[in-house]
Order: sequence, then structure tokens, then C-alpha cells
Amino acid sequence: MITHVSDEAAHRAASDQERIARVDEHDVLQGGMPRAELRAKGLIGRGTFVLLFDTHGRLCVHQRTASKAVYPAYFDVTAGGMVGEHESYDVCAARELEEELGIAGTMLRSHGRFFFDEPGNRLWGAVFSAVSDAPLRVQPEEVQAAWFMPLEDVLTDTEKRLYCPDSLVALQCYLADR
Repeated sequence: MITHVSDEAAHRAASDQERIARVDEHDVLQGGMPRAELRAKGLIGRGTFVLLFDTHGRLCVHQRTASKAVYPAYFDVTAGGMVGEHESYDVCAARELEEELGIAGTMLRSHGRFFFDEPGNRLWGAVFSAVSDAPLRVQPEEVQAAWFMPLEDVLTDTEKRLYCPDSLVALQCYLADR
């Protein structure tokens, strides 16, 4: 009998083995370890959160795939991901924006960092924003669909649907900084 592994399952398995930056409570680098091991041990990693706006000021919202290990099928206001073991926050942010939404070569503006601590998701997050009218090209293993919404509508929508709580903290950092 031959078993076929879906593209999403293969992507998740590879993602779980990626070596990501492990840090302490003060965001001091402690080395790296596989993503799944970091989560299983309840250790702290680094993550990036990129709020993508179009030139009309609308925010890109997307729905995560059901195969995501953290917050499956939730709605999200940021593109982003875990920082690699030998990667900086800004390099990771640019990489994740291109991987998830197909947006490359746009300027990223920094809006600070925050500590997020929830079972299965402990991280220091760096918040960025970007502006682009380039067409979105979603990564099908991670993103079901993406669209732009007026910021006021997004804020209302977050009260009605399940949104990634760490991304909502990133949005609050952005709003406090703008």
C-alpha cells in the first residue's frame, strides 16, 4: 500500500524541523532548535509580524490553513513567522512577507517588539508594516485566502471571528506607534 502525503502535511513536517532562534525572557539569543521541540518544551522563540497595507490604507487580512500547528484556520492581520536560528528580525520579516503573500522588495517600517506568552506559543515578536499595491500571491500551504479591508472594519471583525491573538497584539503595537 502506498501512502501519499499532502503538500500541506509535508510543508508542516518540514516547518516543524526548521531550526529557529531560541531566546530567554529578555530576548537574549540562547541558540537554536527545531520549531516543534521549542513548542513542546515551552521555550521562547522569536517571531515577526508584518502588517501589509495598500496605498488606500486598507489592511491585508488572511485566513490560515487548517493544517497550521498554531491557530489553525484562524484569521490573521499579519504575515510573519518564526525567526531562523541565524536570521535577524528584519530579514525574517521580508522573507515571510514574500513567502506568505508574494510581496517582495517593499520597505518595512519597524514598530517595536512585544513578549507574547501563551501555552504552545511563547515568543518575542517584532512588528513591521509595509505598503504595496502589488498583486497578492498566497502560499497555499499556509494561507487559504487573503484580501484587503479598511482598518476600522478589521477592528470590528476581530470581535466577531477568531483572529490570531499574537497578531492582534502586533496590531495594537502598530496602532500605538503610528
